[in-house]
Amino acid sequence: MDASIIANLCVYILTWNVGTHHPDDISMTGALSLDRTSSCPDQRLPDIYVVGLQEVSTHAKNQLFNIFHDDPWTFKVSEYLIPYDYIKVSTEQLQGILVMMFAQPKHEPHIKDVEVQNTRTGLRGLWGNKGAVSIRMTLYGTGVTFVGAHLAAHDQKLAERIEHYNQIVNNHHYKTSKYRSIFDHDCVFWFGDLNFRLTGTDSARDVRSLVEQGKLDELIERDQLLLLRKKDKEAFALLTEQLPTFPPTFKFIEGTSEYKLKRRPAWCDRILHRVQELRNPDIVLGITQLSYKSHPDYVLSDHKPVSAEFLYKIEAQTQTDDKLYELMHRDRRNEAPLANSSCSLIPKWSHQLIKRTKAKKRN
Repeated sequence: MDASIIANLCVYILTWNVGTHHPDDISMTGALSLDRTSSCPDQRLPDIYVVGLQEVSTHAKNQLFNIFHDDPWTFKVSEYLIPYDYIKVSTEQLQGILVMMFAQPKHEPHIKDVEVQNTRTGLRGLWGNKGAVSIRMTLYGTGVTFVGAHLAAHDQKLAERIEHYNQIVNNHHYKTSKYRSIFDHDCVFWFGDLNFRLTGTDSARDVRSLVEQGKLDELIERDQLLLLRKKDKEAFALLTEQLPTFPPTFKFIEGTSEYKLKRRPAWCDRILHRVQELRNPDIVLGITQLSYKSHPDYVLSDHKPVSAEFLYKIEAQTQTDDKLYELMHRDRRNEAPLANSSCSLIPKWSHQLIKRTKAKKRN
């Protein structure tokens, strides 16, 4: 019996360190590739959007507002996606680290077991200015998690970045059966301001000169994250990254696209992924990366936004994702089910917001 395609999902991930700025006058059209620059097949819009932000304003007034309402950045992204009928699946925030997920309504019945989690790594785990937040779910019967992180800054803090990574991996715990930790998941997306810099003694001017000459290959060979991933078991070795072909996304003079030479330019903003090799021969999972780019026109902060698109393909010798769900969870299916584990956790108000937005557009 040939395998059936359960799902073939185009997933769009955006990461951006917004430098505590508000999104008041920002257009998200380019950052979300809503200007017909998406790489999804057949020029269609992504099935899923996941946006990860760092250094979101943590002013006391904003924190009080966020207790009762979405963060202003979530409102901003919603403003651009809701008119295209996207619904908000979930958001999670740890101080300045924010992750939000939106999906097309047709996928709602196939999104289950939604959970959020966070891990603090700042000040040895006492403060949340650094760390990670995640949104995990059962997506068409498979376990998928999206991890947005902000790791230790500065060239000399490589060891601390490695420590932060391991703290996140060791302390991120979920309740869903069989998918208790990040790398229990069949598919993992890890993104954020990971703050990896360049090895070597080049000055900031030297690095800028190489960028201006287009010698990016020469620079990326000395990228800390690339070198680290080649070392087994230290950090990020389980993840894959398509190497950046765009200029370093940090550090810029705010309001410009000129590097601020107080720091050496570096690829701080990254998006990595992993798909699990399943032992069951009846199930085939695959990820194809469609794009990896920066958005240089954005000058709000000292970072440029970075996006990536992926095609997540799920094939199995079954006709439905419900049967696939049972197959993926069957080693623990006798456990008591979680509340709402068999239904979508997408809030009802999101559907109502779609209707109101469409009504406004008609008027």
